[in-house]
Order: sequence, then C-alpha cells, then structure tokens
Amino acid sequence: MIILSDKDKFDCGALMATIGMFDGVHLGHRFLISNLIARSHESGMKSAVITFRNHPQRVFNPDGTLRMIMTLDERLSTLKQLGVDVAIVLDFTKDFAKIDSTGFMKILHTQYGVKTLIMGFNHRFGCNKDEDFDDYQRNAALVGVEVERAEEYQGEYSPVSSSLIRKVLEEGRVDLAEKYLTRRFYLEGVVVPGKQNGRKIGFPTANLDVVEELVIPHRGVYAVIVTLPDGTQRGGMANIGVRPTVEKGGKRTFEVNIFDFEGDLYGSTLRVDFVKFMRSEMKMPSFEALKERLVLDAQSCKKVIEMK
Repeated sequence: MIILSDKDKFDCGALMATIGMFDGVHLGHRFLISNLIARSHESGMKSAVITFRNHPQRVFNPDGTLRMIMTLDERLSTLKQLGVDVAIVLDFTKDFAKIDSTGFMKILHTQYGVKTLIMGFNHRFGCNKDEDFDDYQRNAALVGVEVERAEEYQGEYSPVSSSLIRKVLEEGRVDLAEKYLTRRFYLEGVVVPGKQNGRKIGFPTANLDVVEELVIPHRGVYAVIVTLPDGTQRGGMANIGVRPTVEKGGKRTFEVNIFDFEGDLYGSTLRVDFVKFMRSEMKMPSFEALKERLVLDAQSCKKVIEMK
C-alpha cells in the first residue's frame, strides 16, 4: 500500500477514493471499503482511503475526553490488510477546516488524481455544513470529480459507529466491541517498573504504559490474551484501576498477570487482547483477602480463555 501525506503527489493513475477517520475499522467501515475496492477494480482505477492523522474533535476541543480506538499506524496496517492500494493521510488543522467542499475536492483531484469519490451514506465534509449530497455532486463536477453515495451497512450488529464502540469499551463490554470490530479490542504498551505489590502476594504483574490518546476500558478485571515479544501468546488476567487496596488516591494503572510465565519484560512491548470483562474494581479489607480474590479471578479467567 502506498502511503501519501499532504505534501506528496500521486501520479500513477486515477484513484477511486473514500474519506473518513476509520477509527477501529469496524463492520461499517469494512463494508464501505470492500465496496470501494470492488468498484475500483471494475473501473480500472486504484482504491484510495483518505484519512486524518488527528481527529477533528481533538483539534477543536483539545481538552476533551475523546480517545481513539486505534493508533494511526494500526489503522494504516489494517487498511493494507484489507487490500487498499493507496492511503492519503492528511493533517486536520483549523485552517484545513476552513476549506469548502469544492476546494477540498479540487485538491484531491489535482494533487492525488482522485476521479471518483465514494461517500459514506451519512458523511459530510467541507466548511459549509448546510451542503447536502446534491451540492457535493454539483461542486464536484466543477473540478472534474464524480461523487457517489455508498449504501448504508445494514448487516449484523448494525448500526455501528466508532463513537458507539468507544462507549461500550468505556462500559467494559469488550465482548460486544469485538463483534463490532470483527476482532478483539487490544492495547499495546511498554512494560515499565511498578511497585511490585502483586509479586508480594504471588501475582506478579507487567505494568504497561499505553499511548495516552487511546480509549481505556472500564476499571476492573479482564480475561486477556497476551502476545509476548517473541510472538508467542499466553492467557492472562488484566486489571485496570487505581489499586484501592494497596494505594490511596493512586493514578489509573494497566497491569497484567501472565499465566505460566516467568521472565524479565521491562522495556518490552506487549499486546493485550481483551476477551471478557470479569468484575469491577473493588477495595478489599486486607492483602490476604485480595490474594484470595485474585486466586478466584485467575481461575475464572483461565476458564474463559480455555473456551475461546
């Protein structure tokens, strides 16, 4: 897959493109992209996805709570796996937001060779929010672009959206998010030193430092599958929370107890796939009570993972 930025130019033929953030690359996105690829092959054009390095909401509301489902690299990797020929990655800025639909389509046509733009059924772009699909078609004709409207995804688990997936993740419903995403939701993080409280009670954990822009599921215990640096996978038990039994007023942490593993992982990157939410975070009356609870949690997590 060819990856282009704002300053690049594509001159290897005409493109049939679609546009969006594609955060999560969920069922609806995949439906749109599969149709784009099929249509581009029929027409002899290359398929292109136009996306943004940063979410528009984070530009207009930098102090807001919006968190992404995937990093840009993860989005691009998934688009490549789906068979997209070209990804055009643009920076969304306040100046960019002032461009109207005609100006934007002119850029797509003259700089990247976009001949046909397939729009998601409810997608809008350009600074004039009052424009509708008929306006886009009329404006596109002025700059040599044809605009088509894609069908709405109406398959299983519809309607689906990135905002809905963020919501269910924040509620801990990772199994439902898996259905929307067609894969397990996962987080990658670098293992950093912790206070080793888990080791003291027989449950050593890897404390992960995760990219701040990503959505973090609801506080609690999860059955997970951990991909180690060598590519092997192990079942595990993850905890997201503030460790109320051992700390007061602590900051949120993401730690994983990897079943049947011994070794030094500091500085390594782990991928943690969330399988199922087991319980909410709770404060235990003592370290001994916490240990007893973790024994039960581990047993429950192992049973869930064995069934997958």
